[in-house]
Amino acid sequence: MAGRFEEHVATAILGMDTLWGGDVMNPSGLGRFIADSWFSDAPLPAAYTHPAAARLRETGGVSAKAPDRAALEAYLGDVDVRGAIAALAEDAQGMPGLRSRYVAGLALSFEVMWDLAMELLGKGEPVPYERCVRASTGLPPSPSRPEEKRRAVRELLAEAGHPSTGEADLLAAVDTWRALRRVPMASVRSVGAAYIARYAALAERHLRPHLPAELRDVPMDNIEFLPIKDAWFSGSMNYLGRARRPDGRPEYEATYEINASLEITVPEFEQLVTHEVVPGHVTTFAFLQDRYWRGRVGFEASVLTMNTRAATLFEGIANNAILIAHGVTRVDQVPDPDLRLGLLLALLQDDAKNQASYLLWHDGLPEAEVAAALRPDFLVSEERAAKFAGPWGRHPLMGRMYLPCYRAGTDLVARLLRTHAPERLLPALYGCAGLVDATTIEDALAGEAG
Repeated sequence: MAGRFEEHVATAILGMDTLWGGDVMNPSGLGRFIADSWFSDAPLPAAYTHPAAARLRETGGVSAKAPDRAALEAYLGDVDVRGAIAALAEDAQGMPGLRSRYVAGLALSFEVMWDLAMELLGKGEPVPYERCVRASTGLPPSPSRPEEKRRAVRELLAEAGHPSTGEADLLAAVDTWRALRRVPMASVRSVGAAYIARYAALAERHLRPHLPAELRDVPMDNIEFLPIKDAWFSGSMNYLGRARRPDGRPEYEATYEINASLEITVPEFEQLVTHEVVPGHVTTFAFLQDRYWRGRVGFEASVLTMNTRAATLFEGIANNAILIAHGVTRVDQVPDPDLRLGLLLALLQDDAKNQASYLLWHDGLPEAEVAAALRPDFLVSEERAAKFAGPWGRHPLMGRMYLPCYRAGTDLVARLLRTHAPERLLPALYGCAGLVDATTIEDALAGEAG
């Protein structure tokens, strides 16, 4: 580590990641959890290399059915994760401008993650749901309102030859529409490559010209699609960023693992490409890596995380990436009706993630009741409804902190797209005004320094 602050960042983030069983150095999403990246060339801290850390990663940490308490005690006896989080909050107080608030928000999120870990271990009180959601989004929890999106879906389905009257008819019409448009998963690499090329070209036209010239040759789409079998997730973007060119510059590389058994339509897959690759997550991380490599942003930009206000902003960028690529500001401006429908269904799916979180943790409804409500209200598949209400929604971190990030970030970035000119908004979203999160992006747009 170059200094005490960097040590605090590394220990807080990789320490918490290890406690929950994550492994940022694992190239697969099957092994990653809280920490999304480690693309600096800094040596890994003791929080990662401690002998007990490998055991925690192997056994799943505090979220395992039977946590290895001996490994936990050994780890926490030598690695002061809680102290690093407190030090991070103290570091923030001495920083200028928006960086101070970003780091303070990071510390706040990790304080909640620590308390959730202690709750699971029986060493702390239950963490209030509102505290979890505020830490990760900056907003209080609230239910999703899918009515307007469902109305638009009904109209587009009718235009496509699938009219409906009642709610049961609408769900049947969606299922029929989806059945006619499945992506052939055996060809997912070639289909993915075609859409990546398309959206890279659109992003060159509608995003790149608004960014600083020094970003002109940073690749926005250096990714490989990898079908995997029997994954617990539908897909995972794994930003690696550790390959280097002969001059030392990064390669900005990533992979996307997609569940080989996933059933997805071509329009929804098109939205997935923009969300995960270009100009979504891969593009966002590549630009931030370049900003870090040039010394424009601090070390905290090289260890990006889930369950934080930064993650909320990143999900918002990704869910609006298809609009950014097309150079429009509203869903109804997307040129292809089939694509508009796929985008609306994808947005309803992320509204369903928030709703699952709210119904489970705010209202205390049972899993089966939540799953039954999600499918007709948000037009998701039975498989998605079961995952959101079950393994995702019931997980202490995913359910209480991360699932609300999707809708909160999407609504925020959609509003910013409608109210700010692209030449002002897009550089701020992609880190050119400093590293920002969901609670500081608007101040960056107002001219406050990052």
